[in-house]
Amino acid sequence: MKRVQIPHLLEKKKKGEKAVLLTAYDAITAEIEDKAGIDVILVGDSVGMTVLGYRTTLPVTVDEMLIFCKAVRSRVKHALVIADMPFLSYQVSVEEAIRNAGRFLKEADCDGVKIEGGEEMLDVIKNLVRVGIPVMGHIGMTPQWIKAFGGYKVRGRTEKERQKLLRDAKLLEEAGVFSIILECVLPDIAKEISESLEIPVYGIGSGPYCDGQILVVTDILGLFKEFVPKYVKQYENLYDKIFAAVKRYIEDVKTGRYPSKEHCYDK
Repeated sequence: MKRVQIPHLLEKKKKGEKAVLLTAYDAITAEIEDKAGIDVILVGDSVGMTVLGYRTTLPVTVDEMLIFCKAVRSRVKHALVIADMPFLSYQVSVEEAIRNAGRFLKEADCDGVKIEGGEEMLDVIKNLVRVGIPVMGHIGMTPQWIKAFGGYKVRGRTEKERQKLLRDAKLLEEAGVFSIILECVLPDIAKEISESLEIPVYGIGSGPYCDGQILVVTDILGLFKEFVPKYVKQYENLYDKIFAAVKRYIEDVKTGRYPSKEHCYDK
């Protein structure tokens, strides 16, 4: 398989082909996803909750994200790898945003970065694109705005929210993003946005009408038990399977069944 490039994603939309996106945070998971045929791997700041144990994504730092991005990139040969810009890595100033975004391309060999926010982030996005850093947009329920939103809530229920989403999507396209993620947006709005833009629009909890879908890998594998969003389809229940395997290991060690002769070296 050839390595996915941004023009390939634009071509998929023109042909009406759905793109498939998924998060990854480690080398082995990234290798599995890549071999399976995932188009885009997002190294999400969701790693703060799924791996690092934070209550939200807000504490995640650039240095932490770089570690996970390097791990993912080390095994990926096919998929486009996008780094999530963590909270306060791009909001303080354009100069700081360029410096931090550039690190993901320079130090981790990522193919681009993702930034949350619409009209309020246009200056940053335009300047990143200007210096050659591909940007994926993200509007709707943006987790880095959780304090302002007062929790994880569906966006677009009011006419004011609906109009902002439509406006933000168009402005992001004009600013030069190569795609947009719509999170927790009502399906009819997601459909309108997807059909009105030339760039791909990918949904997470935003219905079937987007140009592709993205989910968090620990959600689809049943590894994250604290909260499972309504939009998540669990394809496995690895949490319980891993728990059972660990319990069997404990029992084998305590009873002397492990290590058996077959697990010992001969002279």
